[in-house]
Amino acid sequence: MNTNRRTFLKTIGGVALFTIVPRHVLGAGFIPPSDQLTKGIIGVGSMGRGHVNYGNTRLVAICDVDKEHLALGQQLSKDKLAAYSDFRELILDKNVDIVHIATPPHWHGIMSVEAAKAGKDVWCEKPMTRTIGEGKRVVEAMQQYGRIFRLNTWFRFTDQFYGLGTTVKPLKKLIQSGMLGWPLTVTISKHTGFDWKFFWVGEESLAPQQVPAALDYDLWLGPAPYKPYNPHRVHQTFRGYWDYDGGGLGDMGQHYIDPVQYLLGKDDDSPVKVEVDAPQQHHDAVGTWRSITYTYQDGCKIILWGGDFGTPDTPYIEGPNGKVFKNFVCDIPDWQKKLADFPDPELQITDFMESVRTRQKFALNEVNGFRSATIVNMGVVALQLNRTLHFDPEKLVFLNDEAANCLLDQPMRAPWRI
Repeated sequence: MNTNRRTFLKTIGGVALFTIVPRHVLGAGFIPPSDQLTKGIIGVGSMGRGHVNYGNTRLVAICDVDKEHLALGQQLSKDKLAAYSDFRELILDKNVDIVHIATPPHWHGIMSVEAAKAGKDVWCEKPMTRTIGEGKRVVEAMQQYGRIFRLNTWFRFTDQFYGLGTTVKPLKKLIQSGMLGWPLTVTISKHTGFDWKFFWVGEESLAPQQVPAALDYDLWLGPAPYKPYNPHRVHQTFRGYWDYDGGGLGDMGQHYIDPVQYLLGKDDDSPVKVEVDAPQQHHDAVGTWRSITYTYQDGCKIILWGGDFGTPDTPYIEGPNGKVFKNFVCDIPDWQKKLADFPDPELQITDFMESVRTRQKFALNEVNGFRSATIVNMGVVALQLNRTLHFDPEKLVFLNDEAANCLLDQPMRAPWRI
């Protein structure tokens, strides 16, 4: 299918949209149980190729700006796949129900919004978006077009939560019981079972190199500012540059922080302050940091310690009445026996295919996903500016800091916009 930019914009903006709406949007919006959902993956590098089989779906289309990745992606299925080099063509493919976005984060916002406009449901890798402003647009688009959105970090509802030796559910139950008291401080560090992956740092002096013939570098950059090509900017090492991600914080932030937001009951809130202890950051290349501290209006804190910073005996959760350490050790006498008398956390829809079929929100959706992405992106902005920032959780702006607010909605390279 040949779709130029003008045709694409005309299609998603007008009546032509109704000719490409997938079958599950028609009628009451439900899919018969016997009708298998289809998906298309945008970005078939290592992440995209690693998330092929989920929820009894059938892969029908792939897209990548690198012809070598595209060739590898075509091996993901025994069936013939539609292969595109431009994501707009995959989004307009009438055979695709779900768009899986596995690109660098500077593309997540645009692709999520355009997929929603085209009547697709969205499975998006973390971080949800690279900026707070882009996250707002995604929330608005999913709600405006009635789409189902899933952010691909799962620790709030399944799997052992890193070094804590437990899933999140018992931690949620313990906090809900009130036994630890309030407010709580949560520390995410190597000492409590987490690794901020400081190998995701950029190089400060990149020599321009020739773009490989297989790569459409201009389309890879997309809305990001033009910078001369160097292989360290793309593919496996892009996370080390502010234009595309936020280093280890951008890579692991939502994996680590989203469950904390859930534990604290902050899915509809954001911190009011973020403080950083870090070296001055380079304007292009992401560096390391010692600590990032977030404070909520009620006094709850989330503290991130990078590398070996901090002390080994620090608890993961600390409240006025008790502490929880890694490997799920709590210092409250008979806490397990007491906890048995309290109710379990509220059930969530943790099967994305169920959400798509019933049109009910997934456990980690565009709304609560936006809030945990906002925590990550608040830290990214504070790191870039290397100063304490105050934030309004309702207006979603920084207070009395023009430079910080300029990083909420960053300019996009023409002709891209969200």
